[in-house]
Amino acid sequence: MGEGGGRDRFIVSVSKREVVAAVFPLQGHWLPLSNLDLLLPPVDVGVFFCYKKNVHNLTFDSMASVLKKALAQVLVSHYAFAGEVVHNSVGEPEILCNNRGVDFVEAFAEVELRDINLYNPDDTIEGKFVPKKKHGVFAVQATELRCGGLVVACSFDHRVADAYSANMFLVSWAEMAHSKLISTPPSFRRSLLNPRRPVSVHPSLDDMYVPVTILPPLKHPEPGSDHLISRIYYITAEQLSRLQSLASTKGCRRRTKLESFSAFLWKMVAKWAVAQNADKKITKMGVVVDGRTRLTDGDEHKASLLGSYFGNVLSIPYGAKQVDELNEKPLEWVADKVHEFLEGAVTKEHFLGLIDWVEAHRPVPGLAKIYCNGSEDGPAFVVSSGQRFPMCKVDFGWGMPGFGSYHFPWGGDAGYVMPMPSPTGNGDWVVYMHLLKGQVELIEAEAAHFLRPLTSTYLNFD
Repeated sequence: MGEGGGRDRFIVSVSKREVVAAVFPLQGHWLPLSNLDLLLPPVDVGVFFCYKKNVHNLTFDSMASVLKKALAQVLVSHYAFAGEVVHNSVGEPEILCNNRGVDFVEAFAEVELRDINLYNPDDTIEGKFVPKKKHGVFAVQATELRCGGLVVACSFDHRVADAYSANMFLVSWAEMAHSKLISTPPSFRRSLLNPRRPVSVHPSLDDMYVPVTILPPLKHPEPGSDHLISRIYYITAEQLSRLQSLASTKGCRRRTKLESFSAFLWKMVAKWAVAQNADKKITKMGVVVDGRTRLTDGDEHKASLLGSYFGNVLSIPYGAKQVDELNEKPLEWVADKVHEFLEGAVTKEHFLGLIDWVEAHRPVPGLAKIYCNGSEDGPAFVVSSGQRFPMCKVDFGWGMPGFGSYHFPWGGDAGYVMPMPSPTGNGDWVVYMHLLKGQVELIEAEAAHFLRPLTSTYLNFD
């Protein structure tokens, strides 16, 4: 696949830097992280939105002004994003809600929106549009394009928010830009995720999470070895349905699109490992599960509370199989294995147990084992569904974005994949992949008929 050529070689010039703080600040408040927050390492997540030149002929300065005014207003209710993460007396991170504010960068890029090579975000998004968060919890960059278009990009501390929470914030920010009331005011009620007394931990959780004090030896990549890269793809609804049919056993319950796509990726990664003479190694795949609906267990009041909860409510169950077995078995068998390891993590008891597991190990932090590949392990990656990505709702007054995506080259050894809805809203997917270069090349070769590099032909940029 093409790497974009000259389309990647454009300059982004910063014109202004400032700090945007809440207009009515909450000062001197300490907000503890929940037990589920404490499972996240200190990594930042990026997200960006691309807007065509607006029909109202708004200037960049006026659009930046709208963004900053609405941001100062939305930070009143979402005060955690205006604070700082600091460590308490036992070394655990907490949020100091001191209204430190959000770093806001204004920039100009000498490129037209339709010429940005979105397929290769390593060259066109990373370090150009998505800001490097240097201080605080949240950072923003608004970039004017040569064509009059606009890219709005953010970075946030994953310890403070998961994608569900970030999505809530983005929608609220856009609502403030329209002078609307926030449709879902955030809740920071940590008591919703309190541990039980006494704690009750199922032994299976020790297979999923590990205290950082007993992590396996880290891999040290050899010079010239494979490395992780990011790419963005497009899959049509028709191709997804076809893949789902292939992954579903006749006479059994139909596998979900996420289970089917995850199974396909797992087989592809195993096939790559076979080519690396790693057929006897174990390859692991995790799937992120949101616990908000699992913890409610039919309780409508608790469902309402957790529906607006701001923070991390995630678990990452994973499957581990020998490479050659995954490579040889049919797709439907692999999809069954994905379904099996997910089944145990989509329950209220699983999430209550995970909260208790963290409590039993505090103040020693824990980490999902899928992220802790040792030197003897085979390849590992995580799939996280982004189907709630609210692209059509992130309209600040100049129309909905023509494209948006999360961006998470997180820096670890494990890969990361997030499928999101296409901006067309017709059931197509946009897929962000952060995998080893060799894995990406094999997947492109094997799936060229349905996994297409994202280009402007799929997007309405003209």
